[in-house]
Amino acid sequence: MDEKEIALEIIRKTVTENPVVLYMKGTPQFPQCGFSGRAAQVLKAAGVGKYVAVNVLEDPVSWNYLKFYADFPTFPQLYINGELIGGSDIMLAMFEQGELQPLIEKATATA
Repeated sequence: MDEKEIALEIIRKTVTENPVVLYMKGTPQFPQCGFSGRAAQVLKAAGVGKYVAVNVLEDPVSWNYLKFYADFPTFPQLYINGELIGGSDIMLAMFEQGELQPLIEKATATA
């Protein structure tokens, strides 16, 4: 396996073995961009108490290869049950329309 294949496998394991994963710039407590901050706020508003947050600024695997995993070029990226949901704009729209909460509840109920 080459570096890219290994990286993609690491990402696959992360998003499939954890019900809710947010790849972001910074951390939920200290976001390093407004979009990542908004994404963390949306998850908090949706009642997500526990999720895996990956700081792409400190994780070269995510920074370099996540764009190839789901063909989504920007951060943050939210995954629920291994499926890419999208970035902060998509998350906010889904939250406001009541579509995000059921996905999260379903994912975390089995965790």
